[in-house]
Amino acid sequence: MLDLEPTAAESISYFVMKRAFDLLFSILVLAFGFPLMFAIALTIKLTSKGPIFFSQERVGSKGRVFRMYKFRTMRVAREEESSTRWTVRDDPRCTRIGAFLRRTSLDELPQFINVLKGDMSVVGPRPERPFFVRKFASELEKYNTRHYVKAGITGWAQVNGFRGDTSIRERIQYDLYYLKNWSIGFDIQIILLTVFRGIVNRNAY
Repeated sequence: MLDLEPTAAESISYFVMKRAFDLLFSILVLAFGFPLMFAIALTIKLTSKGPIFFSQERVGSKGRVFRMYKFRTMRVAREEESSTRWTVRDDPRCTRIGAFLRRTSLDELPQFINVLKGDMSVVGPRPERPFFVRKFASELEKYNTRHYVKAGITGWAQVNGFRGDTSIRERIQYDLYYLKNWSIGFDIQIILLTVFRGIVNRNAY
C-alpha cells in the first residue's frame, strides 16, 4: 500500500523557500561561527591523534546516501565499528574535548557545510546510518516516510527530547508530524527551541 496523503513538505514552497532559507542561514552561521570553529579544530588537533573532522555515511532524501561531516569526538576506529554501534553515556571511545562537544552539540557545526552542498537542511528528520535504516525500516511501519524530505541538523523530534538512545518509534511520530505540518514559521520555531533547550541535552552523548 502507498501513502498518498499529500503533505506540506511536498509543496513547491517547500523546495524553493526552504532551500533559500537553508542557504542564507548556513552562510551566516559559518561566517559568524568561523572563529569558534577554528578554536575547536585547533583544540582537537592539539589534544588527540587523528583528523579534525569525522565523516560518515548517512541516508538522506529519497534514500540517497551521503557523507555527513562532524568534528571528530572519538578516538580513531574502524569505520565498520562506528557505522554499526550506538554511542552510549560515558562512552570510553570519546576524547575529553569530544565529550564536551557532543554534550553541547558543537560537534555538529560542520554539518552546515552539508546544508550548503544540498545534502541536508537546517531542520528536518535526523539522518541515520544505512545499517540502522535497514534495521528500522524492517521493524517499523512508515519509517522510510521520513526520507521524503532532506535530513536536518535539528528537528521536531530532537527539540522534544528524542535524540540519542531514545524510542525510535516515538521519534518517527514527531518526524511524521513535521512532514505534515511544515512551514518556514515551524522551522524557525524549531531553530529557536534548539537554541534555548536543545543544544545542551541530557540525551546528547
